[in-house]
Amino acid sequence: MKQALVVIDMQEIFFNYPQKYLLHNIEQVVENINELITQAHDKQIPVIFIQHTSQDKQHLMSEGNEDWKLHKNLLVSPTDKVIQKSIFDSFYQTELLDYLKSNEIEQLIFAGAQTEFCLDTTIRAALSLGYQHNLLYKGTHSTINGAVLQASDIINHHEAMWHNRFLTVIDGEIKL
Repeated sequence: MKQALVVIDMQEIFFNYPQKYLLHNIEQVVENINELITQAHDKQIPVIFIQHTSQDKQHLMSEGNEDWKLHKNLLVSPTDKVIQKSIFDSFYQTELLDYLKSNEIEQLIFAGAQTEFCLDTTIRAALSLGYQHNLLYKGTHSTINGAVLQASDIINHHEAMWHNRFLTVIDGEIKL
């Protein structure tokens, strides 16, 4: 089954404002995502970075702003695909689905931020679009503390909800 790694919204905004946008367990998450990226590159699995891009030029996440850029510590290769999106769903009005189809991708491996927003929406959309056998490794996604739930509770809740419904959550060694 031909795979692709999809890394969602791992952008500088989450690293530039730790008082407001601090992602839970972020150093370990970046390390784990880089492990996925390294293995994907080694196995010639396409790596796709999804980059949230606000249409409001004054927004921190508008194209070209420092906060909009992919995180500097990610192991991005010039051969990786970068796709911009403007809402939670990485498929909505983007080239993602066409890219996956043209490369005959059958299975997606998800990672990134934020768990309950862009990651969740994209995981659900992928299933609806026919991607039935997707994967997510524990420790490769994160979010910030919410008004009602702490980040760790949001992560645990979503992993329990996703597992064996929307994708397979793998708890263990990261091995593609």
